[in-house]
Amino acid sequence: MMTGMTESLTFADSIHIDADPMTVYRTVADVTRTGEWSPVCRECWWDDGDGPRAGAWFTGRNVTPGREWQTRSRVVVADEGRRFGWSVGPGRVIWTYSVQEADGGTLLTESWEFLPEGQEFFAEKYGERASEEIAARTASAHTGIPQTLAAIKQVIEAR
Repeated sequence: MMTGMTESLTFADSIHIDADPMTVYRTVADVTRTGEWSPVCRECWWDDGDGPRAGAWFTGRNVTPGREWQTRSRVVVADEGRRFGWSVGPGRVIWTYSVQEADGGTLLTESWEFLPEGQEFFAEKYGERASEEIAARTASAHTGIPQTLAAIKQVIEAR
């Protein structure tokens, strides 16, 4: 059994998008559009009619070949035009989009942080298989983030 996890697992990647930072920010902060670009999350909706502000809650429906599940997330940062992020669980994983003006467009960075609390949750949920499940989620972030960024770029630049 895994106990005493003290380090987050992290990964981030970036892509240049031919659009202004506010357009990119407003696109990624609209969680209801996530299904347009995510390889796992098929749809999201704001809980109780909320919107992209710090403290807001939303639910996501995720699908992989082996399973389907929903998560509840809380927006932890909504710095308009700069950063938008949420905590899944909350307190298990933090996803953040950072936006900055670059080369006549926008550099969009997506980051993933699998918190120690999330890893502990996996240890309790999966027992002996926890390390394998954590490794699978880490691999999924490493492949999914570049796919997501490329898809966001395509969606925005096709406007």
